[in-house]
Amino acid sequence: MSTWYQESFGKDYLLVYHHRDQQNAEQEVKQITEWLQLTTDDFILDLCCGTGRHTATLAMEHLNVVGLDLSPTLLSKAVSRNQPYKIPFIIGDMRHLPFVGETYDVVLNLFTSFGYFETDEENEQVIREVARVLKPKGRFLIDYLNREYVVEHLVAVSQREQDGIHIQEERSIQGDFVVKKITLSDKQGERTYTEQVKMYTYDQMIDMLHRNGLRVKQMYGGFNGTSYHENSPRMILIGNVE
Repeated sequence: MSTWYQESFGKDYLLVYHHRDQQNAEQEVKQITEWLQLTTDDFILDLCCGTGRHTATLAMEHLNVVGLDLSPTLLSKAVSRNQPYKIPFIIGDMRHLPFVGETYDVVLNLFTSFGYFETDEENEQVIREVARVLKPKGRFLIDYLNREYVVEHLVAVSQREQDGIHIQEERSIQGDFVVKKITLSDKQGERTYTEQVKMYTYDQMIDMLHRNGLRVKQMYGGFNGTSYHENSPRMILIGNVE
């Protein structure tokens, strides 16, 4: 039986998240480059790269980057849009990275690409893998939701039109998970997808990282550089291997 993330990250995902454009990625990469002091000597992993918006932007800055994602559909889009940069794109599961230990200087995990799994053990396995593939003193950045903000600002239902397709998104909190039901309707009929992310608190994230030898040095509440606090839109955690 397939999981929600295997079903959701297909062609319809490209329509639902069409508004996530290259300009946003360029602004975010500019900030990431400053925060992590990226250089052309760094070997970077864009973990859960999706369609490669950030991967391409990093490559445009002449940085050495590899993109990894589980979705063949999203990676196909990444390859086609990033042909000039010859970026290596790899199909892989973030719980079992296909790299030897101490391969990367930097691992990036962007756009809430964490908390996808049902169990804490599986989610923590992702952190273990990040720590494993980082070189000594290697750096990481995790761009994750902020639980308190999500609970306070949840929009239960929203609707819009995109390329002749009606898109309805229904959001709910179910225990420790934020769940989104996405329904697309067009002349081909109606289809529904579900997205589900475990909402870890700040303390839980810090504990999980520390247990696996990763120390947080900086925290931000968004890519505009605001400080992290309880009501920040995002929880951006930056640090390095101990």
